[in-house]
Amino acid sequence: MRITGGQLKGRLMVSPRGLGIRPTSDQVREAIFNIIGQDLHGVKVLDLFAGTGILGLEALSRGASNVVFVDISPQSIKLIRKNLALCEHQDSGVIIRRDLRKGIRRIHILSKQVFDLVFLDPPYGKNFIPLILSGLSTMDILSNGSRVVVESSKTEKLPVYTESLEMVDARSYGDTKISVYAYEA
Repeated sequence: MRITGGQLKGRLMVSPRGLGIRPTSDQVREAIFNIIGQDLHGVKVLDLFAGTGILGLEALSRGASNVVFVDISPQSIKLIRKNLALCEHQDSGVIIRRDLRKGIRRIHILSKQVFDLVFLDPPYGKNFIPLILSGLSTMDILSNGSRVVVESSKTEKLPVYTESLEMVDARSYGDTKISVYAYEA
């Protein structure tokens, strides 16, 4: 697994062993950043169901000011720490161990910031996406004009609107669908 763009392009990251963690493929990551843009200078990022942290690390490589990584898995937390160190971005990343199946209510309290970009990549087919989108819509956690990038199975039905979020783009890459939501306060 390598960083696909930005200052750290080509840098090797630690990959997970086994099938418990599903990192976003290179092709899908490149597509995401082609959709949202390559220059993320100063952007504050929230990476939910972070896994290896690869999406947040890609954002740091493209100039994001900081990333809050959230995952419940001890293996994921270790991988994110190792990958932040490999990228020499330990000071730009905060890791929060939380069970997101219960929603994101405590994330705002723990992170103490507002985000410009959110990556949401939960396990496929578990119906976590509507719950998380609803939480993002109703909490003071997103800046006006922020984007939420959702990775799901291409067969998963996602809402077009949830309170303050509207789907503005959706594209499929193999079995994966990328949906981009825009936030209007």
